[in-house]
Amino acid sequence: MTGMTDIERMVALEEIFRLKGRRDRALDTRDWETYIALHVPDHVSENEGEQPRSGARGNALWVAKTLEGVQTVHHSHTPEIVFESASQARGVWGMEDILVDEASKRLLLHGFGFYHERYEKRGGEWLFCWRQLRRTLVFDYR
Repeated sequence: MTGMTDIERMVALEEIFRLKGRRDRALDTRDWETYIALHVPDHVSENEGEQPRSGARGNALWVAKTLEGVQTVHHSHTPEIVFESASQARGVWGMEDILVDEASKRLLLHGFGFYHERYEKRGGEWLFCWRQLRRTLVFDYR
């Protein structure tokens, strides 16, 4: 990709890595305002096989409602980030998540797969603009 020095690329990679870490933490700690702030207002999110959800706030409200009474653990790893320009990138992250019923502590789901994402740098900050979860293996105990 032209338009970025090696140093600029490394800094941008670190910023995207931190963005992803903050997203996983905000999700698992139910910090919805931080979660919303990590996404562009016109963000689109979808899980494979579901209808896309548009808007950072609308998506966060949907996630919060879906996870009511559920404790989650999300791990993202082995990122593959490609820069399309100095302000646009796409990435694929290996992922693992665990969903547990908060009241009974009963395991509900243990999943593995990949997050496919797009990022934009707006106002000097990298943010999520699109995400799709594609699971490769799910143990569903519900």
